[in-house]
Amino acid sequence: MIAELPGWLPRGPRTLVGIGDDAAVLATPDGRVVATTDFLLEGQHFRRDTSTARDVGHKAAARSLADVAAMGAVPSALLVALAAPADLPVSWVRELAAGLAAECARVPGASVIGGDTARAGCVLLAVTGLGDLAGRAPVLRSGAAPGDVVAVAGPLGHAAAGLALLSAGITEGPLVTAQRRPAPPYDAGPQAADLGATAMIDVSDGLLADLGHIADSSGVLIDLSRAALSPGDPLLAAAHTVAAPRRHVPFDGTGPASTPTPNLTPHPAALDWVLTGGEDHSLAATFPPGVRLPPRWTVIGTVGPGQGIVVDSQPWAHAAGWDHFA
Repeated sequence: MIAELPGWLPRGPRTLVGIGDDAAVLATPDGRVVATTDFLLEGQHFRRDTSTARDVGHKAAARSLADVAAMGAVPSALLVALAAPADLPVSWVRELAAGLAAECARVPGASVIGGDTARAGCVLLAVTGLGDLAGRAPVLRSGAAPGDVVAVAGPLGHAAAGLALLSAGITEGPLVTAQRRPAPPYDAGPQAADLGATAMIDVSDGLLADLGHIADSSGVLIDLSRAALSPGDPLLAAAHTVAAPRRHVPFDGTGPASTPTPNLTPHPAALDWVLTGGEDHSLAATFPPGVRLPPRWTVIGTVGPGQGIVVDSQPWAHAAGWDHFA
């Protein structure tokens, strides 16, 4: 398997020494390296009975690539450590590598440059992402200031809705795909930096939880607009489907198959997915007032004096997102 890995994972243009030596050598044109690491644990972040190995590869890569993009950098490389049971088929690892490579291909020049393997009782991936700032200053969590606007690029709540549908026995549809294979807008990170973003983060644990990190680091109050975050029809349909007694029917992203499209009245689960769902790995950022944002960025709130995060100037009464140790 190890001998085959270089053939499964194409070499990127910045890789000077790739898979096969004690360490890789990567060109760093900027002279600075953005680095991050993420776990992907079987039973915690994915299940082999509901996700293919290729799905797992996509998700593992996306988690780290999105963190790099959230710093305003261009992702350049991944290091992937894999621990797995001894009886895991090599074909599963081949498909995992295909997913990793395919997700890297969404970022021109990014590739897997090395890693490690070990034996464990279940599948565990530890992925280190590296990136290049291309002369930009890194966009930190601590730069938001009163008067800034808050905007997001990418979907919110789709991965959480997909997880709810999977838990209800619905295994197909665009929202389920969003859970299995999140597709972060990587190029929006450097774009935000070029537009003057004052703070940025990727939405991994939930919009409220992650923007809460910006609020805490910047010492500001972030006020989100419920109207700007109104769930769309796919999320409303998913919420009604999950709540309905006939949970075994297929779901195509709009309503249960072979039944009328549900009445898409507001459903609390849909808004909860948007505000606290996480795992979409979309990018949320703050920008100075007056910045003209491209259409991909949707303004969802404002920054003011104070501390914390509120919705329509009111505290959110429920959990703000995923907490690993709660």
